[in-house]
Amino acid sequence: MSLFELTGKVAFVTGASGGLGADAARAYAEYGADVVLFARRKERLEALAKEIEATGRRALAVDGDVTNEDDVKAAVQKAIDTFGHIDILLNNAGVAAAGTVETLTIENWDKSMDINVKGMFLTSKYIVPHMRKQKYGKIVNIASINALLASKDPSLSRHVYNASKAAVRGLTAGMAASYMAENITVNSVGPALFESEMTENTLFKHEAFLNSYNTICPASRPGKKGELNGTILYLSSDASSYVTAQHILVDGGMAIV
Repeated sequence: MSLFELTGKVAFVTGASGGLGADAARAYAEYGADVVLFARRKERLEALAKEIEATGRRALAVDGDVTNEDDVKAAVQKAIDTFGHIDILLNNAGVAAAGTVETLTIENWDKSMDINVKGMFLTSKYIVPHMRKQKYGKIVNIASINALLASKDPSLSRHVYNASKAAVRGLTAGMAASYMAENITVNSVGPALFESEMTENTLFKHEAFLNSYNTICPASRPGKKGELNGTILYLSSDASSYVTAQHILVDGGMAIV
């Protein structure tokens, strides 16, 4: 149990106002970490911060845009001013625009690449120096099974999502190689279909897709709320002290079929 203990650690979570990010923030607090909640929806962040504080942990809600350098820089500084250090970075903010290269707009391409890739670059740019100074850090980047898998069904094509999540894997590998000697691990997680705010009004309402997914996936179902937390906690704790540059699929076996 002590390997997974996070007491005394501070976790910085992007995309923390809902879905998988909010679930992970609660899990961090449950295992003893104080949490910095960073996203655009201020009211949701403040409500989650109060929920976490009610458990006895500290929480800091900072609203801002992960693609805006000034917002990210200010959020990181506020976290340092409040807690004195940042030990864990969960790069979770992301979007999933639908469309092929023929149908995607330039705006949707740029927005997706900005949030899914540039956002991770910016948070890492301003948090890694603090981790290097303390000779300790755990960075977990949320990628996707769609960094590896795609669909030939035009209605399910997400070319920019495929591209951006593959880029997350590349960024993870590059950072891992640069910083492991300074006791900073960098890994990515590849969820398959999960019940989340991002999917509830899209893929979960696509009955034909959902039936096909359940038929093909060895688990015969999507991931449930909380089932990603164990992998995130593992990669965020000293249980994974010699694990870096890995891409761990949390997919119910989907990638093997």
